[in-house]
Order: sequence, then C-alpha cells, then structure tokens
Amino acid sequence: MTWHAGLLHLASLPPSSIKMGLGRVQAALATLGNPEQRFPSLHVAGTNGKGSTCAMAASALHRRYRVGLYTSPHLIEVNERFKVDGVDLNDEALGTSIAEVVERLGAHELTYFELSTVVAFWHFAKVGVDLAVIETGLGGRLDATTACRALVTCITPIGFDHMDYLGHTLGAIAGEKAGIVKPGVPLVLSRQPDEAQAVFDATGASLLREGRDFSLEVTGPNEGTWRSSTRTVERLHWPLTGPHQTQNAAVAVACLDELGRRGFPLTDDELRAGVAATRWPGRLESFGGSPEVVLDGAHNPAGVEVLLRALDTDFAGRPVHLVFGVFADKDSEPMMRALFPRCDQVILTPIDNPRSRNPASYVELARTLAPGVEVTVAWSARAALEAAKATCPPGGLVLVAGSLFLVGQLRAVLLGRAR
Repeated sequence: MTWHAGLLHLASLPPSSIKMGLGRVQAALATLGNPEQRFPSLHVAGTNGKGSTCAMAASALHRRYRVGLYTSPHLIEVNERFKVDGVDLNDEALGTSIAEVVERLGAHELTYFELSTVVAFWHFAKVGVDLAVIETGLGGRLDATTACRALVTCITPIGFDHMDYLGHTLGAIAGEKAGIVKPGVPLVLSRQPDEAQAVFDATGASLLREGRDFSLEVTGPNEGTWRSSTRTVERLHWPLTGPHQTQNAAVAVACLDELGRRGFPLTDDELRAGVAATRWPGRLESFGGSPEVVLDGAHNPAGVEVLLRALDTDFAGRPVHLVFGVFADKDSEPMMRALFPRCDQVILTPIDNPRSRNPASYVELARTLAPGVEVTVAWSARAALEAAKATCPPGGLVLVAGSLFLVGQLRAVLLGRAR
C-alpha cells in the first residue's frame, strides 16, 4: 500500500462512527507489538479545556524532549491530529504510517478514531518520541486512547456533553472520565463540580487538585505566578485568549511539574518559553479585520459559559453577530438559551457534515429563546459568514460557534484553504 493509498483508506472511514470499547484497539496494538508501550504519555481527559491543556503541555515539553501530540477532532486537515515537536505530520509521513498499520493489521476492523489512535501510537514509537501528550476522544473508560502507557493523567473541567454515551448526570460523566485513572499514576485535577469531585476522590488515585495543591495567581493580562508547595514559577505568560485559559494554564503547569518528578524535568525558563509559544487554533481565535471575526469551538453548555465570560471581558461592549451551527444529535437548546440573547444578530447555518442539524428545524425555537434578536437562516456556512460580516457595524464582532466542525469549515474559508 502506498502512502497515498493509506490516506485514502483513513478518509474512506466515516469520521463520526462511534463504537465504545477497548477490545478492538488492544487487539490491534498487540498485533503491532504494542507500540504504545515504547514511550510514556501524559493522558488528558475532560469535557472542556483538554485540547488547550494538551497544547500548552506539549509546547513546553518540546523545549527539551522529542514530543508527540495526539488530539481530536481536526479543524481543516486530519494531519492536525498528529504532531511531533509541534509540527503536523505531512501527507507522506502520515500516509506511510497508516499504510504500515493497515498492512500489518489485516482483518482488524477499526473505526476512524480507533485507527487514528493506533496510527498515532505506531508513528510516535517509530520516530522515537521521548514521551507523548494524548487527548481522549470521548469519555475515558472506553476511549481508544486509554490504551496508552500513562505516566501522569489529567482531567480538565467536567460538564454535560455526549450524554447518550457518557450518562445524564455529572457523576456518571465523571465516572467515565475517571476511567483513565491507573494504579500508581498521579491524577492532576482542575476545579470540579462537587458531584464530579466526589467521584474522583473515590478512585483512590494520588490527586493533585487545583486550588488545594496548586494555583495560578493572575498578575496581569494573560500573565501570572504558578505555585505549589514545592515550586513557584513567576512571570508565566499564556497567549490563548479568554479567562478560562488561566485554569488551563494552571493545570498544564501542574502536569509539567509532576512529569518533572517522574523523569522529565523542565527549568522555569523552559516552562515559561514553552507555554508562551502555545498555539491552539479555533478557540477564541481572532482573524482581525473590519469587522473582526472570532472563531470559538464552544459546542456544549459549559463551553458556552466560558465563551460568555470571554465576551464580557475580552470583547466587552461590542455588538455580536453570531454564525451558529450544530449537529442534530446535540442537546443544543441550553447553548442557544444562554448565548443567543447576548447577540445582536444570529445566523443559523448547516454544517458540511451528515450529522448537521437543518437550520429550518429550529429557527422558530431560536427566535423564541432570544426575543428581540434578529434570527435568520443561511443555507451555507460561507453565506452565513458573509452575511454576518455585511451587517456587522463598525466595532462589532462576528462570532462563529456551536461546533468545532463549523469552526474548521469557516477557518478554511478565512485562510483561503476551502475546497
């Protein structure tokens, strides 16, 4: 199989297919000689913030080490999911690793995410990373990434998302996320709702809790001092926008500090330089211009709460013209109820994905949830973006939110990479 055929094989699998369970991945990895055991990992789960936390941790670690980073979903190209030392795998490298895995697995049948995860482990082992930063896809207990050899685990804030798979209470969702916990492996925890915290307390893991064991005191815009009982890192700067990134930075540094005690130390200068160099597109990402366009991957109620805080702090007082699209299987009413009244205009759009919700099916609901707000429908994401830009007043903000897939679609348009 050529590298080009490898890329085509992955692309032929339905990206949204979900099959919970570790058996298929573990069998595939065993067939490949268990590449995931050839390097240790920082394994990160959570509802929101896990991608940003992974990005900050990986950016700091590759100041000194060879680091793999595996995240999902991608925004524009699948290559974004696989990074070595901050650089996306190119088509030939990724396609070659896919081809090598598929040829060796033979009859194994894996989903898109399962195959992607196995390929990440295979490639990281092949190129000899010192360690990897691995973001879970869905949940934790039955997530394909849980096959990794975790040196440190981490759970970012828990909220309501993917309830059909993870449960309809915070306790149930936390229980699924806690499935990444392994005996003898420390667990770094962001601040959690009480119901979720009780679940993590019951795991018996060695917990490092935000607010109890470490904290980050803000001393200026996106700058602060990180403290634990054994270390202080001053003049820490994180470039990612939004007040929630303070928490993500605190948790990322706690992970880095714990990795330092387990064989991967960083100096304060390396840690500062790495966190300051973090790039994580599609999360309150500004494209400037007039009007300014901001993309944010808020796709659940907790994500919308974070977005609203950012609108009140980083973008205070500015009219907001929202481009919004969601998947049909999402419980989107809580998001709309919270976000739409904050906007001056809402344009509903479909997403270029079979799971997209038809805007016509909820435009009247949207108008009911946001009385006095102009709510309209566009029949393509590009048309919605152009309409929002055309009607947004000077000093206003065009905001794209509701789905990371929509963010990726319109990011490609803004970068001139749309197909």
